[in-house]
Amino acid sequence: MPRHRPHTRVTPGVTIAARTIDIVDGPPARVPDPDALVHLQLRRFAGCPVCNLHLRSMSRRHDEITAAGVREVVVFHSTATALRPHTYDLPFAVVADPDKRLYAEFGAESSARSLLDPRAWPTIVRAVVASTWAWLRGRQPLPTVRPAGGRYGLPVDILVDPDGLVVAAHYGRHADDQWTVDRLLAEASAVPGLSRSRLAGAPAG
Repeated sequence: MPRHRPHTRVTPGVTIAARTIDIVDGPPARVPDPDALVHLQLRRFAGCPVCNLHLRSMSRRHDEITAAGVREVVVFHSTATALRPHTYDLPFAVVADPDKRLYAEFGAESSARSLLDPRAWPTIVRAVVASTWAWLRGRQPLPTVRPAGGRYGLPVDILVDPDGLVVAAHYGRHADDQWTVDRLLAEASAVPGLSRSRLAGAPAG
């Protein structure tokens, strides 16, 4: 079984090294997780409007995600202090990676096209409106003007089985090019050789 080489994109069929990752609040996350598929998301910065909109959609369907045997681990290149006001109510593990070590390990990229690609513009507009409304209601602060790690990150989705095997991966071409919940559930359902009852019975991460 081929092993993943750091600083390169992962592809289905490679195996990643096991590790525990400190999360913003709660016990460390295990990747891989012996009792679940892990959906590792590499996002952008604390308060990123597109990230917030996307994660709220996943939060609303979190029961479906856990019932499919999937645990979410969401990484930002911000500090834990910067993340807490934006992510405190999310029902899954949030990881602060201000040094972008995981981004380097898994070949995540940054590019101005993350915001300049016209395919991202409709979501950017909706996301900015939603974030501004949340700020006006006092539910979360506005993002910083100059986020640590930059604002041009491209999203990454990686699905890892309990043995560390990458079973699916997607590297976004713009800020809104990421798996939807429906796409995630489809990828999880296509994983062969797993006991769905065992995974579905795992507690939420």
